Amino acid sequence: MIALPRFAALPSRGVPIAAAWAALAVALLIVDAVVPGESLALHGATLTSFCIFVLTCIRQARRDDDSQDTDREALRQELDAAECASAAKSRYLASVSHEIRSPLNAIYGYAQLVEREGTVDPRDAARVIRRSAEHLTNLVEGLLDIASIEQGVVRIDSTVARLDALVEQVAEMFRPLAVQKGLAFRCDLPARLPEFVRMDERRVRQVLINLVSNAVKFTQAGEVVLAVRWSGEIATFEVRDTGPGISPAHQETVFSPYQTGGVECGGGAGLGLAITRAIVDMLGGDLRLESRLGEGSLFRVVLMMPHVSGMVDCAAPRPRPVGYRGARRSLLLVDDDADHLAVLRCTLESCGFDVSLAPDGAAALALAHARAFDAVVLDIAMPGLSGWEVAERLRAAHGQSFRLVMLSANAEERHGPRGKEPDHDLFLMKPVELSALVDSLGKLLGLEWILSEGGGDTVLAQPRIDVSDSARTHVDRLKSLARIGHLRGLEAEIRSMQETDTGTAPLAARLFDCLDRCDLVAMRRVLEGI
Repeated sequence: MIALPRFAALPSRGVPIAAAWAALAVALLIVDAVVPGESLALHGATLTSFCIFVLTCIRQARRDDDSQDTDREALRQELDAAECASAAKSRYLASVSHEIRSPLNAIYGYAQLVEREGTVDPRDAARVIRRSAEHLTNLVEGLLDIASIEQGVVRIDSTVARLDALVEQVAEMFRPLAVQKGLAFRCDLPARLPEFVRMDERRVRQVLINLVSNAVKFTQAGEVVLAVRWSGEIATFEVRDTGPGISPAHQETVFSPYQTGGVECGGGAGLGLAITRAIVDMLGGDLRLESRLGEGSLFRVVLMMPHVSGMVDCAAPRPRPVGYRGARRSLLLVDDDADHLAVLRCTLESCGFDVSLAPDGAAALALAHARAFDAVVLDIAMPGLSGWEVAERLRAAHGQSFRLVMLSANAEERHGPRGKEPDHDLFLMKPVELSALVDSLGKLLGLEWILSEGGGDTVLAQPRIDVSDSARTHVDRLKSLARIGHLRGLEAEIRSMQETDTGTAPLAARLFDCLDRCDLVAMRRVLEGI
């Protein structure tokens, strides 16, 4: 008698059911063929062992099939979710494309009208172009905020601003569109409202723009109301409309990324309510929705906004610099965009600077080798040599003989190339506000501006505060801490700076005074002059 192997000891996982049954049939045929005429009972133990093996394979195979079915269902659900997200993102991008084209069309149209002299008042055109450019800037920043929020890295800027002016600006932005649609638009401000409060003005404005934009967009008849209340350091904003409303089933969906909240919303959601809720959450506030189909919607935002007293309106028109005391200063502007260079040249020459232009890094290095400059304004993203490479070569060749200002549209480049000490004195984001650039150059060069105000000229001194290299490291940290409002960190860093360099005692006293008053705006102004 030939002994068959102990099949029950063999691994069974992953054996298909059909193969297991086939193996059993083959085994029986083998037994009958090898020992013809003998009773199968003689091989009972071996066959029993083999049958156990086969049945184990069958059970395991069935479990594997069930597991595969579950995996396939999970994969199918994930695929459906990915396809839905992709479709929603495509609709979202299409909506954003429309949002971008609208202000671009206004800019392009008014620019053509200005070229045709006498067609339109240039001042009116300039106002429309400026507002459209600001809208585009806010739109781009909002899109970038989506990525920042998803990564959990967002900076909050707490500044002092006028609350009533902020609300009225948003109202003025959308009132013409509402009137054009035949809607009544009301802006309700209480009789008693603090003039100045502390808040992240840009993000609060973005929240109100998103909510009012949706209200006007989706309301076909009736009215839109923007109302504000303030009590006990708490500001409450309400945006009410008589639009189609949102069903209970969709009232959470509208806050999901790339979602529109159902057909009753009319499609398209601008920047979306997801970013609005995320901003409100970051600011430590609360966003609620009340809505009924056919009756309209109410979005309520509650935010902490402490009252700030004794402030002067910094947004009031300021006199324009028309020159400065002392010898004429020379500037080198480096940018591959000829239009941008023309704008900067016109602005800085009107302030009395001697301006030279370079279209790329190689030309900048050649000009800096041929003559001396007091300051260089350098773009970062250029063909050939990048701005950082040019800055490094300029510093290596000329040391600290001039001030270096970097311009970039990428905020992540603020601190320079990774692993290298920064060669620049100041970093400004594009699009740069021209008055901010002029002010910054005045501080870097220690200029005394001659300002045009009424019929005469006045002098405004902007002395530069010099600190040692050891203290400058602390100053850079203080600037970062002041931007995020880290009060305890600021106090510790000021003390550390004073211990490192006893000569910074007067500066530390000024910074401590700002800290005692919780006036981070004044502190940042002091730090910007260093």
